[in-house]
Amino acid sequence: MISNLAYINPAARIGSNVKIDPFAVIEADVTIGDNSHIMSHAIILEGSVIGKSCKVFPGAVIGAIPQDLKFVGEKNFVQIGTDTTIRECVTINRGTKEKWKTIIGDHCLFMAY
Repeated sequence: MISNLAYINPAARIGSNVKIDPFAVIEADVTIGDNSHIMSHAIILEGSVIGKSCKVFPGAVIGAIPQDLKFVGEKNFVQIGTDTTIRECVTINRGTKEKWKTIIGDHCLFMAY
């Protein structure tokens, strides 16, 4: 179920049986795998790929620009594996250089803060 109170860019690719709660934000150039759950106030920014059966808790930010002063706007990515849980207020930024990826494997748990 996708809440009509969530913002989902029409260019985002949303798998089947994905649950997106109210006030979640999903930008363009985002892929969310089947059976995932994006909770309220989570933000998934462009360049993010989220695998199947993932849970993203409130306040998490995925795909923000890197916190690196060498970053000058290159196109880069975040890739999150299958069955990964990202708890409250976790931030996962994109890679720094052109076409670099931040890669999170399968069956991971990122705990709050």
